[in-house]
Amino acid sequence: MRATAIEQYVRTDRLPHIWCSGCGIGIAMRAMIEALSQCDVRLDDVVIVSGIGCSGRVAGYAKMDSFHTTHGRAIPFATGLKLGNPKLKVIVFSGDGDLFAIGGNHFIHAARRNMDMTVICVNNFIYGMTGGQAGSTTPPHARTTTTPYGNFEPPFNLPHLAMACGAVYVARWTTYHVVQLIQAMKEAIAKRGFSFVEAISPCPTVFGSRNEIPTGLAAMKFFKQNSERIRDGFDVAEAGIELGGKIKVGRFCDRDRPTFQDRLVRMEHEVVSAERTMEG
Repeated sequence: MRATAIEQYVRTDRLPHIWCSGCGIGIAMRAMIEALSQCDVRLDDVVIVSGIGCSGRVAGYAKMDSFHTTHGRAIPFATGLKLGNPKLKVIVFSGDGDLFAIGGNHFIHAARRNMDMTVICVNNFIYGMTGGQAGSTTPPHARTTTTPYGNFEPPFNLPHLAMACGAVYVARWTTYHVVQLIQAMKEAIAKRGFSFVEAISPCPTVFGSRNEIPTGLAAMKFFKQNSERIRDGFDVAEAGIELGGKIKVGRFCDRDRPTFQDRLVRMEHEVVSAERTMEG
């Protein structure tokens, strides 16, 4: 995509953005708009939905229909949009705290129902905007403002969670893997059903500064040296992330099953058919 073409997708009048130096959210957003530019979809049919947090600001910068919703409620809001106007291509773009802590219940049920939407999670392992507290993806032993001696709670393995709940497409890459991240988002957007892409991102200001990854460059070097691409037959249950450990990346799942809308239409047809039979 040409540099000038970004103006078609980004509200440049709202720049400069609020993200800290070294943050990976801008890379993830650029990957999303690059993926959109390669997809056969009209921007008038695209809706971006986000919740609260650093990643939630993407909805305000996207130059298309977008909704900045309340904390943790991006997915139910997106569900309403999709049911109200099924032709829309609905993309939820938010952070790990918004999607999997306060919004975790909504994620698992949207995946279970196989709602036709794409969820992109920028995972920086921490609540970045609200003070650097530990969250549901903070690795064991990581230091945060609420775990000064190291996190002792086990975190979510997001690809495993998404697959177990019924997502039809699941991938994870880091913001170092830009080409792969674009391709994964492109595939997720094109997929019918509940698709999920996890983008592992640096947060030098609050997570990195406390865990010996003080700059965006240091994070990128870490991602390059410590990412391992999964092979066929890999057990997604082993894709959890440890502080300083290897990060399993790749496409974990690409399968098909009926969407919520498919089942709804089928039920309506069955009800109509049953009513006609009774009338006859």
